[in-house]
Amino acid sequence: MPFLAEFTCLWCGRPQVVRDADDLEGWAQLCSDCLGRAGDNPFLRYRLRDALAERSGATAASPEPAAAAATDEPPDLDAEMLAYYEARAPEYDDWYLRRGRYARGPIDDMAWSVDLDIATRWLDGLPLAGRIVELATGTGWWSPLLASKGELWCYDGTAAPLERARERLVAHGLRAHLHVRDAWAEPDATFDVLFTGFWLSHVPRPRLGAFLDIARRWLRPGGRFVFIDSRFDSASSAVDHRPSREAETTIRRLDDGRTFTIPKVFYDPAELSDALRAAGFADPRVETTDRFFLLGTATIRGD
Repeated sequence: MPFLAEFTCLWCGRPQVVRDADDLEGWAQLCSDCLGRAGDNPFLRYRLRDALAERSGATAASPEPAAAAATDEPPDLDAEMLAYYEARAPEYDDWYLRRGRYARGPIDDMAWSVDLDIATRWLDGLPLAGRIVELATGTGWWSPLLASKGELWCYDGTAAPLERARERLVAHGLRAHLHVRDAWAEPDATFDVLFTGFWLSHVPRPRLGAFLDIARRWLRPGGRFVFIDSRFDSASSAVDHRPSREAETTIRRLDDGRTFTIPKVFYDPAELSDALRAAGFADPRVETTDRFFLLGTATIRGD
């Protein structure tokens, strides 16, 4: 990123003004408090490392090869996605509710509402019970429905979305076990149901098999993997986003203007069905709503 004398901290969102081009905060676009916590957070560590290389390259007359190589290092998309969803938590539900930058006019918004209702009724109609784990819970849009069917564990990579999920569950008079845990972490228990909502589209194609292997290990024999995810539609995101069917990353903007680059892959049903079979799942079924969503299930064969 270029040096900025005035910026909004990429992590906490506070406005900042630095003194001169030697200030590392301006290169990292992080406030001093967040820079001080870089040892505890993968996104902050990535921004600190990148900022040191960029400042070194800008001040040296002839950058050393190692410094030049550091600036060419690909971004840590996992860390940037965690930062994005931590920062986005207060406005995330605008996407579901078609508010603000996500409002697309009466025709597109009505189509979205119809598809969202279809997805909700589809999930509610599945015979889910027992121990249920939800990975990448986010703000918990689906959590009350899942918690009404069994004992629910909600995991997300950052704390701010989980706090909103907790509030949503309390508002419905429901309970769940909520913990900060990355979706890529190795399973430490087995469940009857694994659910992910809009997570598979954040898994890059080269890593899809690895994640589905993790998904399989979350489930006991006879367990079911259930997911809802994104189809490509130009009206599915905010008016200032530019989704692409072919690209596997996208630039996301927040209400305050901050931008983040994250993985976003629009899988088709056949591709996901094939990947599920290859990962050892049985009976994969992936269907679509009219415009916006993929609805999928697969099972683990019993003993």
